[in-house]
Amino acid sequence: MPELTHRRRLLVLAICCMSLLIVSLDNTVLNVALPSMRRELDASVSGMQWTIDAYTVVLASLLMLAGSTADRLGRRRVFMTGLVLFTAGSVLCSLAPDLTALIAFRMVQAVGGCMLNPVAMSIITNTFTDPRERARAIGVWGGVVGISMAAGPLVGGVLTELVNWRAIFWINLPVGLAALVLTWRYVPESRAPKPRRVDPVGQILVMVLLGSLTFGIIEAPDAGFTSPLVVVCAVLAAASLAGLLRYEPRRAEPLIDLRFFRSAPFSGATVIAVCSFAALGGFLFVNTLYLQEVRGLSALHAGLYMLPMAALTLVCAPLSGRLVGSRGPRLPLLVAGVALTASGVLFAALDAETSLPLLFTGYVLFGLGFGMVNAPITNTAVSGMPRAQAGVASAVASTSRQIGTTLGVAVIGAVLASGMASGGGAGGMDDFVAASRTAWWVLTGCGLAVLLVGAATSGAWARATAERTAARLGGPDQPGPVDAKAGRR
Repeated sequence: MPELTHRRRLLVLAICCMSLLIVSLDNTVLNVALPSMRRELDASVSGMQWTIDAYTVVLASLLMLAGSTADRLGRRRVFMTGLVLFTAGSVLCSLAPDLTALIAFRMVQAVGGCMLNPVAMSIITNTFTDPRERARAIGVWGGVVGISMAAGPLVGGVLTELVNWRAIFWINLPVGLAALVLTWRYVPESRAPKPRRVDPVGQILVMVLLGSLTFGIIEAPDAGFTSPLVVVCAVLAAASLAGLLRYEPRRAEPLIDLRFFRSAPFSGATVIAVCSFAALGGFLFVNTLYLQEVRGLSALHAGLYMLPMAALTLVCAPLSGRLVGSRGPRLPLLVAGVALTASGVLFAALDAETSLPLLFTGYVLFGLGFGMVNAPITNTAVSGMPRAQAGVASAVASTSRQIGTTLGVAVIGAVLASGMASGGGAGGMDDFVAASRTAWWVLTGCGLAVLLVGAATSGAWARATAERTAARLGGPDQPGPVDAKAGRR
């Protein structure tokens, strides 16, 4: 790809961030609208879980395939195809006549979305060739994830209140069309020098693993945890995981290169992504039901209640990106782990729902933690990898985010449904607080995992494993030790 001017590189970064904005926003914008959708579509709690998880499961299943396809066919071509599909899927979602159609159209959205994030990261890493500039660009990218995630509840609340829940899908139309035109005009085409071959067996195993695991968790409260349906799902998930671990190392060009996980920072980024986004998915799901179903707030007021979380994330996400670019990922990860853990403890141990000061303190802490965690995830996953592998590494990080959101909504929704059922299904404040206590302890555990794993995988020993892994994976464009250190200067 020819060298671009600094202004052109910044424009390419802005275009890539536009695509990231709409894909990430759709992970969270739906939450505040769930009660309105539930009433209009006459849906159950599990039905509402599926409107979120159908999107994230498909995203997680196809991200790596989309990344390797873009390396082969052309990144700009696949990126533009993704924008078309995602925008069309958004329009279809806004017109959905029932829950089944909405879930199906959300899957269309996800097929388009899977072609955006990993491909955009490949475009960024091949556009910003200087290690310092690349680290800063990745920091901006990670900051946009946090901003879009935080803005989701507020944007969803405003649109649902002023128009209706269908309006939350309309915002993707102008952004998607603008990104499409700008991509066609300004983003140069690029391909990998040696694109990887398709791995259909690995792709099928990933889809079966994520689909069966999510389905079993969501349906367990209604079907029973020992029901044949749930047992079959568990067996399928375990068999698929075993198949992946056995089959992938034998391929010359696997869908998931397990050698990546010899890098402690990369493995840590994967675990942190799953845990932090599970915390986000569960946090938003529980709070949406609490604010609207228990407190009786409107969608707009529920979004405004979560404004402290959104505000802290908006402030901390770009700050985290700058810290990662200048000082490395360790400090943001430690701050994130402490804040997420403290937020969970306020709700789990002190019943923060029953006190507005504690409630808003919990929101502030969660916003601080989540705002700090995104930039280090992407930077840690990608930095030190050969440029030819950066897209794949980014795809694994993006997949981990989607898996986390999927599991967070599925597990927390299942725990909450089980707790409400055992309490007789009443909807009062005391019943909800009691039913959600276990869910909050799960979210506390997610925050603690971010803290411990972040501390363990961001030191000198961890960086050494990343450099050794990069050397093993290297090729003619291997960045070497300087690039591996770029994110911590």
